[in-house]
Amino acid sequence: MRQGATPQQVEGVVAAVEARGLRAHAIPGAQRTAIGITGNKGAVEMPVFESLPGVLEVIRVSHAYKLVSREVKPDDTVVDVGGVPVGGRTLVLVAGPCAVESREQTLTIARRVKAAGAHLLRGGAFKPRTSPYAFQGLGEKGLEILAEARAETGLPVITEAVDADGVDLVERYADAIQIGARNMQNFSLLKRAGQAKKPVVLKRGMSATLEEFLLSAEYILAEGNYAVILCERGVRTFSDFSRNTLDLSVVPAVKALSHLPILVDPSHGTGRRDKVAPLSRAAAAVGADGVMVEVHHDPDRALSDGPQSITPEMFEGLVRELRQIAPVLGRRI
Repeated sequence: MRQGATPQQVEGVVAAVEARGLRAHAIPGAQRTAIGITGNKGAVEMPVFESLPGVLEVIRVSHAYKLVSREVKPDDTVVDVGGVPVGGRTLVLVAGPCAVESREQTLTIARRVKAAGAHLLRGGAFKPRTSPYAFQGLGEKGLEILAEARAETGLPVITEAVDADGVDLVERYADAIQIGARNMQNFSLLKRAGQAKKPVVLKRGMSATLEEFLLSAEYILAEGNYAVILCERGVRTFSDFSRNTLDLSVVPAVKALSHLPILVDPSHGTGRRDKVAPLSRAAAAVGADGVMVEVHHDPDRALSDGPQSITPEMFEGLVRELRQIAPVLGRRI
């Protein structure tokens, strides 16, 4: 749409799209609104829409993914997570335990990361684990603890849902719904997240190509939820010196193809505590919109992913380093 197009003109285009049996997706941008069209079996009649009031141009999208593409929305999307903008000038810091183990543990970590400069609190109430005998999380009790931590510290909460029922619970307690790497292509879960009223953090699957990653995001947007944040968390390779291989090259690739913001999770990306800080610095340097790290005050006794969790003191040092790097990239913390 043209810059300054009125809400009535946007509604007029949406009505014209829907009158043809298609689906319209009005995606607001910083300067203008884009309206994505899906559901067409063949080429759309471009002149029909070009003549409508308020329309600047009609662009045929060439990618398999439509709504996440920069062809639909050239300017960057900024997603609001509980009042924290993700995708803007601020380099967002997401920190917290891998899993909510207890009230004391979670509140202790939340207080420390808040004091160090974190913007968002992460923590798992539902934990999909490789082994069925590993700690699976506290469920709704864990969500209640996260909500208490938010009330005390003011940090909005990101936590994972592993099924449709979990989305209902996470939507009730948290500020953003995380879809984990193992569920990146759980299409029924993606559709349910697309119907949610909260932002979604979508993690890249451990064997997913860039196109598969973006198409999974497309499932969420196609259901009407345009508040999606991507997250690179490492892929499976032949490397034997880290848990996964953190694919930082995907960040500029995503930026070139999509308007969605992207975080980097160096904790899962490496599985090694000593690698989290250097790869967080590298993530900022390649243009990530933020980093998501695991912090634990007693990582050697953590019930989940202790070897990759940094201590609060290490997180404080990382924040100091990122404060120096961010201005060079035109960002702030």
